Amino acid sequence: MIIKDIYEFLDSVSPFELQEKWDNSGLIIGNMSDSFENLYLCMDLDLPLVETLKANSLVITHHPLIFSGIKKVNYDTYSTKILKELIKKDIALISMHTNIDKTHLNRFVVENILGFNILNQNEFIVNCEVNMSFEDLLKYISKRLKLKNFKFVKTKEYIKTIAICTGSAMSLIDNVKADCFITGDIKYHDAMEAKARNLSLIDIRHYESENSFNILLEQLLDEYLKKNKLKAIITASKNPFEFFIEGETIE
Repeated sequence: MIIKDIYEFLDSVSPFELQEKWDNSGLIIGNMSDSFENLYLCMDLDLPLVETLKANSLVITHHPLIFSGIKKVNYDTYSTKILKELIKKDIALISMHTNIDKTHLNRFVVENILGFNILNQNEFIVNCEVNMSFEDLLKYISKRLKLKNFKFVKTKEYIKTIAICTGSAMSLIDNVKADCFITGDIKYHDAMEAKARNLSLIDIRHYESENSFNILLEQLLDEYLKKNKLKAIITASKNPFEFFIEGETIE
């Protein structure tokens, strides 16, 4: 299959032009006229994962390997080390990041992973009505995302409405109109700001909030792949973080 063919299908499902200005979604490695034999879907790339990929393949990731311009390729950074291996193995790379966040991923996580009914969505942020105590909300999130521990800021005992955005979205706090904001990568000063605004927070972490990208994309590609007699291989990079709790190391 030619990369251009599947790229155009992906663009019809979630237009690349919807990505944010700072983003780098699209065809990052390879040429539109190149052909490929194997297709992989994954949220991110890491070196152990790249070593398992077959040559002459196409990988579709959520996070772009390269965000900004690279002035040196010395193979001593995360992106250049992986870039070297992909080129050696003739592996092309397409990334679908903020475009699919807006069109599919946030809604998919909210509805299919967390099981909430959506009231509305404003670009990245999905709003829901939950009507439960903050403690019950914590227990519910923990169960649905299989999180054994996570950070939170509690400003209210009862949560009527929540706003959710996967990944890292505290920069969008001004757009949050809810009792509790659920996202990942919440920093200390983010927490201080939210508390001052009487906004509760739950940090569902970056990796855990977006690792269903593979499942979503497989569903979106299902009919197209069947029609073209191609099979997608779902694979996963390893979460770089581990967590220490009372003498127990967990992932």
